[in-house]
Amino acid sequence: MGIHEAALNGFGRGAPAYERGRPSYPAEAVGWMTERLGIGAMSTVVDLGAGTGKFTRALVASGARVYGVEPSPEMREQLRGAVPAATVLNATAEAIPLPDGSVDAVTAAQAFHWFATERVLGELQRLLRDGGGLGLIWNRRDMSDPIQQALESIVAQHRAGAFGHESDRWMDTMKATRRFSPIGERQFSYEQSLDRAGLRDRVLSISFIAMLDDAGRRAVAEEVDAVVAGETAFRLPYRTEVYLFRRT
Repeated sequence: MGIHEAALNGFGRGAPAYERGRPSYPAEAVGWMTERLGIGAMSTVVDLGAGTGKFTRALVASGARVYGVEPSPEMREQLRGAVPAATVLNATAEAIPLPDGSVDAVTAAQAFHWFATERVLGELQRLLRDGGGLGLIWNRRDMSDPIQQALESIVAQHRAGAFGHESDRWMDTMKATRRFSPIGERQFSYEQSLDRAGLRDRVLSISFIAMLDDAGRRAVAEEVDAVVAGETAFRLPYRTEVYLFRRT
């Protein structure tokens, strides 16, 4: 299947940094999604692009039976270690090895923009039971924060048109489809607590940063250290966005 190079190789190469440095998700956002989509002890849920399980573990905590779909072998290794209660599938969003109508909900955390196509929505429609739900969630960095601004100045030097969620192009796919209808959206505030090593990992886990050679990644790490020289603890603010849809 057509997996974006930055997603497969970048996230694969940066999998340990991703697990150490990426934020989890606010409990209020998780609770709102699971309640609205009816996710609980009797549910079966597929978490697409599960990565290292940052969101998967919250789904497992709901009591649901959870499948984590992840094409990167390095990410799957992290996922199995972090969320042993989840069933890990080596698959892509275009071809999920589960029967028709066998799933109550599908989620994608920090991932849907990588595979937001009508083909994928067709696969999710096949997978979901009648009235099943789709939950999408992103942590977006709050650029009103001085540290986030400083980190962005470092990251922007290497972006060079790299694929990302900032453009919200995935929304065009959801507006055009007849397979799903919107049922709600909300924003939540969130803060991530990090030490200096965690802050470095937060930046190094970005896909196009992870794809740099060893010298390039070392240079980025040194720039991060220079930005926060003399400080040892940090709180990074985020705006968490949740979008819910129902299978039609």
